[in-house]
Amino acid sequence: MPPRSASVNEELRRRSQERLLQAAVELVGERGYEATTLGDIADRAGSARGLVSYYFPGKRQLVQSAVHRLMHRTLEEALEREPRTADGRERTARAIDAILGLARDRPLLMRQHMASLLQAEGFLPCPEQRRLAELLRDTVARHGSRDVDRDYPVLRALLMGAVYAALMPGAPMPVPVLRGELFRRYGLEWDMGAPPDAEAPGGKCDPDLSRFFATEPAPRDQSK
Repeated sequence: MPPRSASVNEELRRRSQERLLQAAVELVGERGYEATTLGDIADRAGSARGLVSYYFPGKRQLVQSAVHRLMHRTLEEALEREPRTADGRERTARAIDAILGLARDRPLLMRQHMASLLQAEGFLPCPEQRRLAELLRDTVARHGSRDVDRDYPVLRALLMGAVYAALMPGAPMPVPVLRGELFRRYGLEWDMGAPPDAEAPGGKCDPDLSRFFATEPAPRDQSK
């Protein structure tokens, strides 16, 4: 059998990483960060356990990358959904609703993510986070910012603060209240974006994450 080409090897690596990122999001969302091990993630992904360490320096880096990927894909899907628009105000509304929607629909996962950012290691830059930042910077620019380098960090901080407020144990703020404050801050009408009465029945979004991590089925581990 001839050796695989570099492009084939790269695609296999991409799919392997995708499976690990999806497994991390699923397990941390189900069990929490501390109760999820790298071995658990590898098993859920159908990958050899050594591959986790090959692709990611540790569990914190893997989980942060996984959550940033989920945020990036969720935001991208919200911004590009039909009817597509270039209107900066509508895109800002969609961005706010996308991030607040994760706090509402993935509370354990997003609470663990916020807690991770407050640890000594803090924020760990990764390609997924950079993609998320690019989308938010573009949103700020389309909204009419004359200084994106100043206004992007403000939007990021306001969104992070709103997520934290929505998930604070014992004293959570309702997402609609936080939404209203952010909409007022950016001069948006309530019916922009995805207002609560336009969401799925019960106020919940589709819990299926597979569209964000589209890969082929994980192969069985033949070493077991």
